Amino acid sequence: MLAFNRLRIDPGDGCPAVEYRIEDDHVDSRGLGSAAERSGAIEAPWQRLTPEQLRSHVMADTVVARWLSWRMGVHRLIRACNQGSPFADSDMQERWDDRARPVHACDERL
Repeated sequence: MLAFNRLRIDPGDGCPAVEYRIEDDHVDSRGLGSAAERSGAIEAPWQRLTPEQLRSHVMADTVVARWLSWRMGVHRLIRACNQGSPFADSDMQERWDDRARPVHACDERL
């Protein structure tokens, strides 16, 4: 995997480092508690972030959310945050967007 699809956050206060990766439009994370895990000698298992966890990062405007927005793009990140919701279906999103469009100024007279 390409290194730029990974983000490692090491708080430096004795707490374990956390590594994030983007793979196949999903975001995974793993804790790197031991020195062997941080050096890559031992691979900790990856766990997929849930849409709720992604939304939490986005709402809190974390470093992870900013990195994901930069790497994935805003639209892909929003889709990842909404997986499992009615808006995850692009056809449904397009229909919603059509209904949500502002009325043209000339149509306001009607």
